[in-house]
Amino acid sequence: MADRTPGADAPLLTGALPALSALSTQGSFAGRHIGPRAGETEAMLAAVGHPSLASLADACVPEGVRDRTPLDLPAAADEATVLAELRERAAANEVFTSMIGLGYSGTVTPAVIQRNILENPAWYTAYTPYQPEISQGRLEALINFQTMVADLTGLPVAGASMLDEATAAAEAMTLVRRAGRAKADAVFVVDADTLPQTLAVLRTRAEPLGIGL
Repeated sequence: MADRTPGADAPLLTGALPALSALSTQGSFAGRHIGPRAGETEAMLAAVGHPSLASLADACVPEGVRDRTPLDLPAAADEATVLAELRERAAANEVFTSMIGLGYSGTVTPAVIQRNILENPAWYTAYTPYQPEISQGRLEALINFQTMVADLTGLPVAGASMLDEATAAAEAMTLVRRAGRAKADAVFVVDADTLPQTLAVLRTRAEPLGIGL
């Protein structure tokens, strides 16, 4: 007959119990989220022959670049206090009708897109560290987009989106110059109603390439 005694199958605790202060919700944010544990820090310091982080800094950082003046900062606050203050400040925000214009307009994002793409960790957590302006997830999304467009249109080549309209316009200008047979002093004609931020990027790209606008 099975033992129905409460806790009969529970494993015994073999390690030291954490201090009550370590379980407090008023604890330090840095202690829970940043860096190694104290024991790990001590082990690494022992491996390099220093008793403390201050000793390690003294040995590694030249005195000529050290500024030993105490920083004029308020006392550190615990995480709960900081979160309460941030929530209080955020609650003071008021949402008004956006009048930004200049090509930016309100859009509707279907829930299926938001959940499966914008909130999908497969897209927004993968990255390529050596390409700061583009992520690995975006690269994968673009090749999927191009493949779908090629399948739908039956064309051998499919374009992919740029970061914004201004960048796309600048790329189009350089493509026209490189692929065309116009003379070197040919002028690239841009509509007078082109948005100012797009014109600014076009001018920035055109100047070093010697393209007249």
